[in-house]
Amino acid sequence: MVVMYARNGGFIMEKSKETQALEIAKILEDGKGEDVAVLDVSELNSWTDYFVIATIHSSAHWQGLAKQIKDYTKENDIEIHVTNQKKPDGDDWNLIDLGYVVVHLMSKDAREFYELEKLWHAGRKIK
Repeated sequence: MVVMYARNGGFIMEKSKETQALEIAKILEDGKGEDVAVLDVSELNSWTDYFVIATIHSSAHWQGLAKQIKDYTKENDIEIHVTNQKKPDGDDWNLIDLGYVVVHLMSKDAREFYELEKLWHAGRKIK
């Protein structure tokens, strides 16, 4: 769904959730994230609409990608939902919750072990 809203007396077309998920996927690809996938899971749960999943290679790699996503959220007025949960040790799986898009940055081992695409197979694969 695309929403129109007024800002400073003019109308601006807001990007659709799917468009934003695909733009985040492009950021991850440009940042050398591998096997980037976008799943529409909106019909399967009530807490998010899209998963963007990418394989990362190191702590520095996920931190760089996370910074690029943070920059994107600022440019597009998207809030990052921060949880107060204790983060487990390790960099195998890092999650960035944007509300309607959840970004999963996973090591190759974690991606193979958890198989999110298989677990959420009923979702529509967009990319």
